[in-house]
This record gives sequence, structure tokens and C-alpha cells, in this order.
Amino acid sequence: MKIITVGNNKGGVGKTMQCFQLVCHLANLGHRVLAIDLDSQANLSSTLGVNIQRTLIPEWLIGDVGVEDVVVPVEGKAEFYSNIKLIPSSRHMANLAKLLILSESEVRKTAGRKERLLKLRLKAVEEQFDYVVIDTPPMLGDELIMSLVASHQILIPTQAQDYSIDGLEELMDTFEIIKETENPALEFSIIPSMVNSRRKIERQRLEELSQSFNVTPMIRNLVDMQESVAMKKPVFMFGQSAKGRKDYENLWNSLGLN
Repeated sequence: MKIITVGNNKGGVGKTMQCFQLVCHLANLGHRVLAIDLDSQANLSSTLGVNIQRTLIPEWLIGDVGVEDVVVPVEGKAEFYSNIKLIPSSRHMANLAKLLILSESEVRKTAGRKERLLKLRLKAVEEQFDYVVIDTPPMLGDELIMSLVASHQILIPTQAQDYSIDGLEELMDTFEIIKETENPALEFSIIPSMVNSRRKIERQRLEELSQSFNVTPMIRNLVDMQESVAMKKPVFMFGQSAKGRKDYENLWNSLGLN
């Protein structure tokens, strides 16, 4: 079972869109996929057709409920949706930090450190799924750190603009700490997201990024992407000539996820 986190400590970079595309792509290939929505805005959950009043993710992480109490099927008419299960989010996720503090002694007994909780819980489903794809909130909090500890790979959507690139520094510092202390096998790839390739400044920023980091093929800022999320329809279901479909085919090929 491979665990992939899609994360960035900055919002508005296309994180949930890419998470949705990845989940559907892997399921369409026939893989059993568990999607986990750790963002209290629950955008991935709603895009997959699931809306709940109260998530039990915090209780699952601290061990008060089992995984069977948090996993649900997703909505969708296409056949590949049957390969997807979801652990949905809601605004209740905002209580995670409080619950972790209140359960500190129990967490220490079971996991040693709170950062290891998600990794511990996912061991219970490693025979049930081929992939786990995690959507994280746009901040460097408990959810993202736990995901980094649990994952084999983090995909970092980033806009080719100064303020987005500057925000990578804190995330990469955290990545290096997690890699050294908790997860030496963790790998990362930066995905240039929502790119306007006709703008010279964005092309320059992409070139600068590629000199310092492992950068994938870009995902352009196309109408296809907006329509995909609005219609809850992954881009691979668009026509062969769709530019968004071609962008994601290039991305998955570069990551070996094809």
C-alpha cells in the first residue's frame, strides 16, 4: 500500500483539485483507493459526493473508534467509483488539536508521539487498499505533519509566483526534519499548478524552481480544471483533445502513476 499526501501550507494552489484527479485516476486503473480528507473545509469530500455533519477522524486518530466507523463509499455513476472509499471531513476536524491535548497520555502509550498516529491507524487497512491519497489543510499543522510521517511521497502543488514559491521554504524545512527523524524514505515532487505558460514571469519562476527542486510537468490554468471540479468529473473523462487531460497524463507519467 502506497501512501501519497497532497499538501502545501498555502491555500489556493489547486491542492484539492489535484487530489481529486489522482484519486479518480488511480481508481480508473483498477486500484483500490482510500481517500482521506483532513481539511475541515471538506472540499475533497464534497467533490466525491459525500457531505456529513460530523467527521469522526479525530476520534479515529486517538483510538476511540475503529476504521470501520469512518470509511464510507463515494458517490458516482462511473464504474471506477466502486474502487474508491473515503474518510470524509467536516468542520469537526477543527477540534483535532484540542482532542490531541486532552488525550496526550493515551497517545503517548499507543503511538509514542502524536505525529505517528495516522501512520499507526493506516496499518490496520494496508491489506485493503493499494493506495491512500491524503488531502491536507493549507497550513503547517498536526494534520500535515502526521501525513508526512505516514506517507511514502508528498506532492506539493505550487503556483509559479513569488509569494507561492517563498512559502515553500517553511514546508521544505519541515520535510527535511521529518525525513531525518521519522520517515527517511519520504520523497517529494513539486507540481507547478494553475500555470499561465504565456506569462514570461511564470516561465522564469518555473525555471528557477527546476534548478533547486524535483519539478514535474506543469498543470495549466485551464477552463477544463474548473469544469472538472464543478461537474465532479475527472479530466480523463473529457475528450481526447482536452488540454487538461493531456496535462494530467503527462503528470502521472512523470510520477510513474500510470
